[in-house]
Amino acid sequence: MSFHKIPKDDTQHQVHLDGAITLLGNNLQDEASRAGLDNHFQRWIEDLKDVDNPQLHQIVVDLQELKAHFGGGVVSEDTVTRLMSRLGANTVSAAVFADNPNTAERITKLGEALSAASKQLGHNENTPAQDLKKDSAQNK
Repeated sequence: MSFHKIPKDDTQHQVHLDGAITLLGNNLQDEASRAGLDNHFQRWIEDLKDVDNPQLHQIVVDLQELKAHFGGGVVSEDTVTRLMSRLGANTVSAAVFADNPNTAERITKLGEALSAASKQLGHNENTPAQDLKKDSAQNK
């Protein structure tokens, strides 16, 4: 007897996307102190891995880094802002890979919510080159 992983249907993905959008609309510092945040990240990561699209790899990597960062205790606003900004842009771009228009719409909304949350946190829009320069200066 073999056990096959039952694939999630679009409805389950949409529920997870709705949950992530709601989470981003809340106070992120409050959310970071709640135990459920880790579960949100894990569901999101698993949903992306289920899609099995190499073009989504950077999103998975950034989500894993964000999850680990929030789980590490001390939260750096700069790190969170940088990751969420990149996740926002990459998530909006990833909407084209969704087969279901309802899922694609939610993915776009999630990307926009990530971008908005990063702007709320950072109040600045650095280019990746500026981020690298800033990170290098902080690590000296």
